[in-house]
Amino acid sequence: MLQALSNECLAPAHELELLITEYLGTATTVPGAGRAKHHPKQEKGTAMSEQTTRATVNQRGRTAPTVWGNIPPRNPNFTGREALLDSLHARLLQGKATAVLPHALHGMGGVGKSLLAVEYLYRRLGEYDVVWWIPAERTTQISLSLVELAPRLGLQPGSDSSSTVTAVLEALRRGEPYANWLLVFDNAESPEAVRAFFPSGGPGNILITSRNPQWASIAHPLEVDVFRREESKQLLRIRGPEISDADADRLAEALGDLPLAIEQAAAWHAETGMLADEYLRLLDEKRVDLLSVSAPLDYQMPVIAAWNISLDQLESKNPAALQLLQVCSFCAPDPISRSLFARMQGRPIAPELDAALADPIRLGQVIREIGRYSLARFDHRTNSIQMHRLVQTALLSRMTEEERIRMRQGTHLLLAANDPNDPTNVTRWSRYGELYPHVLVSEAVQSGDPWVRNLVINEVRYLMYWGDYEPGRAMAQTAYDLWSQELGADHPRTLEVARWLGFLLFSMGRYTEAASLNAVVVEAYRRSFGEDHQDTVDATGNVAIDRRVQGEFSAALELSRSVHQRYLRLLGPDEPETLRAAHNLGVSLRLTGDFNGAQNLDRETWHSWTQIYGQDHVDSLRTWLGLILDIRELGDYGAALTYHREIVEQARSLLGPENPLTLSAVRHLAVALRKAGEHNEAREVAELARGSLIRRYGEHNPESMAATLELTVHLRHPEQTDSAQRTPEELSESRSLGEQILDEYAATYGTDHPHTLSAAVNLAITHRLLGHPETARDINDRVLSKFRDCLGEDHPASLVCRTNLASDFFSLGDFAQAEALDQDTLRRTSRVFDAGHPSTLACAVNLSMDLRALGQQDAASILHDETVNLLRDRLGSEHPAVAQAVAGDHRADCDIDPMPL
Repeated sequence: MLQALSNECLAPAHELELLITEYLGTATTVPGAGRAKHHPKQEKGTAMSEQTTRATVNQRGRTAPTVWGNIPPRNPNFTGREALLDSLHARLLQGKATAVLPHALHGMGGVGKSLLAVEYLYRRLGEYDVVWWIPAERTTQISLSLVELAPRLGLQPGSDSSSTVTAVLEALRRGEPYANWLLVFDNAESPEAVRAFFPSGGPGNILITSRNPQWASIAHPLEVDVFRREESKQLLRIRGPEISDADADRLAEALGDLPLAIEQAAAWHAETGMLADEYLRLLDEKRVDLLSVSAPLDYQMPVIAAWNISLDQLESKNPAALQLLQVCSFCAPDPISRSLFARMQGRPIAPELDAALADPIRLGQVIREIGRYSLARFDHRTNSIQMHRLVQTALLSRMTEEERIRMRQGTHLLLAANDPNDPTNVTRWSRYGELYPHVLVSEAVQSGDPWVRNLVINEVRYLMYWGDYEPGRAMAQTAYDLWSQELGADHPRTLEVARWLGFLLFSMGRYTEAASLNAVVVEAYRRSFGEDHQDTVDATGNVAIDRRVQGEFSAALELSRSVHQRYLRLLGPDEPETLRAAHNLGVSLRLTGDFNGAQNLDRETWHSWTQIYGQDHVDSLRTWLGLILDIRELGDYGAALTYHREIVEQARSLLGPENPLTLSAVRHLAVALRKAGEHNEAREVAELARGSLIRRYGEHNPESMAATLELTVHLRHPEQTDSAQRTPEELSESRSLGEQILDEYAATYGTDHPHTLSAAVNLAITHRLLGHPETARDINDRVLSKFRDCLGEDHPASLVCRTNLASDFFSLGDFAQAEALDQDTLRRTSRVFDAGHPSTLACAVNLSMDLRALGQQDAASILHDETVNLLRDRLGSEHPAVAQAVAGDHRADCDIDPMPL
């Protein structure tokens, strides 16, 4: 182990950090949304000093871990903590002999928990195969950090991030390919959220840093307290060797031995050379000033006062530097990209700061000045600045109310200046992700500036497209409530954010709230702007979605067609608003069963999207997915499967594995695989899709529900083997899950909604396969009557229900009733689709069995042979449905896959 750092060994230690970073490469994490990017560097040899090599070589002679990522830079002024470092090392060694339980470094802010963990890693990096640093304030950061680790462990990316994370945790549990690993979860404040990302056993270790004392009850705790007095004095002397022992003792006492405050005071002394007596006098004065502040402070008063001394000095020496810190004090304690300091032309904040923001050289000087006083840290790898919460508290406490208002507004203006104003563009999402925590913490929603309000709306839209529905809803709801009071309920900005709030509520399955809000919004637009105003037309499109949710597919189709026609008149055919209206019209056409009409429109819309934005755009992908659904429902299962595979890969690459559009594409891939006869892979994909959706959105989200319904179908489909039949246990599982999801659909949409009825049809098939045809017949008989009322006799869902009802009659021995129903259904299906559509052929296969059961052997044989040939042509000879039709001893079951709303 390295001994305590002294002035003589600082240079080699810092050199080690740089060499290791250069040797291994680093992984940088984009702040805000938590997305991670890995930037590998080519490995090359390094020349380390003999002392450094001795300190890091392990028993096998290795100088560094094989896998190393995201570790923050080492603090060259790290001091003391030898007992804690030794204790931590002993605990981690002991932990390898037992089941993996986390080891938690916990303590209040400013005691140096993360710095202690970083120092331990640099001292012990030769003793591990894998060292991985995970920012743990947000679960998205954790998930994506583990996804980033996957290729380092030799794992191929899974179908989604959840499966990749699962594979990573399993590889760590098994110790393959690396048995000696250490995961560091930094700033893990929520035990409940973070524990889900721990390997369930294995030969490695988990280290946590947290201010939350709850970890002490569920982990091996190691409390990190303030410095021992000698450690405080040692750090003070590193940068001020002329400080006497007595003066260092007095300074440490006044600062409460808090490491962060000690480090800052040492930096301040190095810059100013002020004597201890003068410093202590100023510290006492600042403590008195703080007592007059009404806002409560979470930390010891002398600690906050310590920064005021440096801030006073900074104010007199470089006012722009202080003003920049004041602006940053309203941001989140996340890294702040340097690009944020781009001045919004014509929008002044403060004269000195404005001048610095307008001049890159002066801005660089300001940032260097801040660093000299250790008031913030600048990370050159990520080109970002980060300020501790304590420093932010000190800055906020010293500002007058007028200064707070002005500097908070300055924060908002800088955030707005960085708005790409393009939230549908995937390439801009990283910028919105960086801005989001600062927009939230700075309370930008309260700004009266129109550009800042525009940023708030764009952040809401970004969160919706990215799939963070609840944060987006919360921000939109706050803005809607506040702006309704300040601007009025009918103000364009209020109504604009209300439209996006309505769509977020819809995406979350909160349909009643969405419909209520959408009705209010469209009436407000009509009242204020008239029926044919563009915003009124757009709001009407949201009402059409509500009609679809209510099961009124025909009424929704009329509204969608009206919206599209009005956009054509207002804007022309190739404007984005018109194309979105065309996409929504395609959705309505699919729901009414007009797949030909939907296909023609979707193909034209998709072509226009690609001409405007290219294929790599979220709107292009969304319409392409709709077009693939049209192709699939029209019976071209082979082509649909090919396209489904393509769109899943493209969505994963462009949007990420956990984006809602990606997850939707994966869910539909499972359907396409099943229809193409790839039952084994279909079930695997269905389970993955359901698991990912439930983990991200819960069981009651509409997409999660659809994935559960899909899984019930896969559970009763046989494996692709010669003698495959589902076991009674599997059929019982399908029935149990089918009953559960039917109740869920009924509670969400109503008992008579077409999607609820579709779930009932699928459940009825399972009942019949379990030997309960009476139950299946009763369900299908009731559903068919409802389908006739809400969809019509010839809707594809009605035809599928008729086919299944005939099979119920057949199972009950009523062959004549089955034959009559199949004859009529075959005529209708041939007219709605064509003679070669798989649904038509399924009905024909069943009719041949009816005829044979009624003794009409010749007619049955002719129909059977013709149908088998058509099935081979359409599906291929290897398709399970073809083999089943050839055998002629099992009726074709027809499932319903409800179309997206």
